[in-house]
Amino acid sequence: MKLLSIAAVVASLASPALGEDNISIETLLKGGWQVAGYASANQPAVESAMILLRHQHEPYLMQCRASYDVTRSPSITVHCYQLR
Repeated sequence: MKLLSIAAVVASLASPALGEDNISIETLLKGGWQVAGYASANQPAVESAMILLRHQHEPYLMQCRASYDVTRSPSITVHCYQLR
């Protein structure tokens, strides 16, 4: 449950979409995408989550990796891409 709440915080802090190659989780969710799968990893300095998203009217899936790393700047990173 803790990791799910961390992923929600990371998702809420994601920057707005900058283009097709760098779209935020928030933008995907607002666009009708739904969470289809979720996996998380917890290491001493890094929290990360892989989120699989699906859309009813799209033939592909989106996968996003959101992470919080206290040893890097910026600490929060999000990367989303299409799976075809």
